[in-house]
Amino acid sequence: MKRELFWFGAVGLTAMAVHLASVALVLVPLGLPPLIANVIAFLIAFQVSHAGHRRFTFSHHAAPVAQSRWRFFAVACTSFAVNEILYAVLLHFTVLDYRIALFIVLVLVAALTYVSSRNWAFAPAAELPSEDA
Repeated sequence: MKRELFWFGAVGLTAMAVHLASVALVLVPLGLPPLIANVIAFLIAFQVSHAGHRRFTFSHHAAPVAQSRWRFFAVACTSFAVNEILYAVLLHFTVLDYRIALFIVLVLVAALTYVSSRNWAFAPAAELPSEDA
């Protein structure tokens, strides 16, 4: 469990850094609105997150590749929807800087992603019932 949490944190922080840097250092300075930039940054950071979690965080779960791929995509999309809604709320109803608001949202969504990934997306395939039963 400690190893898993370490790698989840390491991969998550890497993906979060890619996400935040994509928004704050590239996309918004190029003139994109923060919410649009956030969508593009999500797609970039997703690649980092999936590869890292499959290789490091949940490799010992031995989930079938096809299963973990579509499940993790579902988790990521759900997490992103929560991300986008919370980010929009913070941008519209607080005076927080867009970077601070995004950081807060990314930390909260990371917890949701861990639980969903560990218990569903990268969980081993369930044993099929025996035909003899």
